[in-house]
Amino acid sequence: MDRILVDGMRLVDEHGRERILSGMNICDKRDFDKSMPGLATNADNFPFEEFRARGYDIIRLGFTWSMMEPVPGKYNEELIKSICEFLDKAEEYGAYVYLDCHQDVYSSYCYGDGAPRWATITDCYVPRKQIAVWAEPYFYGKACFRAFDNFWANVQYNKKGLQDYFADMWKHLADAVKDKPALFGFDFFNEPFPGADGGKIFRTLIKNLVKNSVTDKRVDLIELAKVGLFSDEKPKALDQYSGDVLKDITLKCAPIVERFDVERYSPFVSKMATAVREVTDKGIMFMENNYYSNMGIPCCNTPVMVKGERESQQLFAPHAYDLMVDTPAYKYASNSRVGFIFDEHRRTQERLGVPCIVGEWGSCAEGDGWYPHIRFLQDKFDSYKWSNTYWCYFDDMFKQDFMKVITRPRPKAVTGEIVSYKYDHEDGEFKLKYIQDKKYKVPTVVYVDRKPEKIECDGKYKIIELPGNIGYDIEFKTDIGEHEIEIEF
Repeated sequence: MDRILVDGMRLVDEHGRERILSGMNICDKRDFDKSMPGLATNADNFPFEEFRARGYDIIRLGFTWSMMEPVPGKYNEELIKSICEFLDKAEEYGAYVYLDCHQDVYSSYCYGDGAPRWATITDCYVPRKQIAVWAEPYFYGKACFRAFDNFWANVQYNKKGLQDYFADMWKHLADAVKDKPALFGFDFFNEPFPGADGGKIFRTLIKNLVKNSVTDKRVDLIELAKVGLFSDEKPKALDQYSGDVLKDITLKCAPIVERFDVERYSPFVSKMATAVREVTDKGIMFMENNYYSNMGIPCCNTPVMVKGERESQQLFAPHAYDLMVDTPAYKYASNSRVGFIFDEHRRTQERLGVPCIVGEWGSCAEGDGWYPHIRFLQDKFDSYKWSNTYWCYFDDMFKQDFMKVITRPRPKAVTGEIVSYKYDHEDGEFKLKYIQDKKYKVPTVVYVDRKPEKIECDGKYKIIELPGNIGYDIEFKTDIGEHEIEIEF
C-alpha cells in the first residue's frame, strides 16, 4: 500500500497524488470480559470485499481503554492480536485503518464506555444512571465530571498518573502495529470532555437558549408554540434555531472551551504523540474537537508537538451532529445548524493548517426523509476536500436502502492538486478539476457507484469493475497541465 503523508492541508501518497479517503467507523465499546464472544475487531466479521466495491478505503477502528488495559500495566494481547489481524486483512483490500480509543461519558462505571474501573476516579461522587438520553452525565453528572477532571489532572493511581498509564498503553499498541502497511494513524481519545467545566458550559447554554428565545427577533415564540403543540410535524418547531441563532447561543461558552483546549486537551495529545514517536515514525496523529465543539463552539486546539517541535504528521478530525441525531425525527435535521458547525470546523482546520478527516458524521432512521440531509453533508465535505468516516458500521448495513445515498462518486487519488470536485445527484454528473505539475507513472483514480454513460477528459482512461458488481474505479492518464474530468450517468 502507498504510504499517505501530510502535505500542508492535503493528504498525499508517496507518488505525490492528492488523496481523498472515505470509509466508516467500526467500534467495540465493551469492557474487558474473558467470556466475551468475539471482538468487533475480528477481521472475519467484516465484509471487506463489499467495502472496497463501494469505493471505501479507510476505517476508524474503535476499542475501549477498559478492553485494552483491564489491569493496570497489563495489556489485552488477544485484542492486540485481533487488531493486527484486522490491519493485515485491511491491507489485502487496500483499506487504511486509524485506531480510536473510544469513550462516551468516560466509562461504564459512569454508565457509558471507555476507561477501566480502576482508572475511573470519582472521589466522593457516585454515578447516576441516565433517564432519557445517553449523554445526561455530560449535563449534570458530578461523578462523570470528577472522573474527567482527575484524568486531565493526571491524578495518580498506585503512584502513577492516569495519563501516564494511557500513554504507555498507546506506546505498547503502537509498537505492535508499527510495521502494518494499513496503519494510517492514531486517534487517541474520542470526543474529549472538559469535566466540571462541561457542566458550566451546559448551564450557560440553557440560560442563553431561554434568553435568546425570548429576546431574539429571529425566534417567533407564537409560531414556535403553534408548531410545537399543534403541528403533526412538531420537530419543525426547531427550524427557527438556525445556524446563526445557534452561534449566538453558544458564543458565550467560547472562553471555557478555549481554556480546556489549550491547557488540557492539546498538551494531552502532544504527550500521547510523544509516547508513540518513541517507538515509530509511522502513523498520523489525530486531533479531535472537544464534545461541546460538536455544537459549533470554536475549537481552540494548538498544534501537536513532540519534544518541542511541531509534529509534521498531524491532522484535524472533527465530529458534528444535528440536534435530531439518534431520534426518529432525523428527517428534520437542519442543514443550517450542522452546516454552521462544519463551517466552524473549517476555520479551525485553516488556522491549524492541517488536513481534515471528519471522524464521525451522519446517522440513520426510518424512511428516506433524511437522505437530503446526508447529501448536504457530503456536498459540504466535497466542497472542502475533506475525507470522512461515517458513524457507524453495523451488521447487514450494506444491505440497507440508504447505502445508495452514502455510496457515491468521488476522487480517490489525483495526480497533482485538486482544484474542486462535485457530484450533482439530481443531474447525475460528477466533475473533477485538478492541476498536474509533473508526469506520473500512476493514474488519477475516480470511484463511481455505477457504470458511466459518458466520460469526457483530455487523456486516456480505463474502467475497472470492482468485485461484487457494485462499483467501478476509473483510471485516468493525463499530462502536465490543468484538467477537467466530467462523468455522466
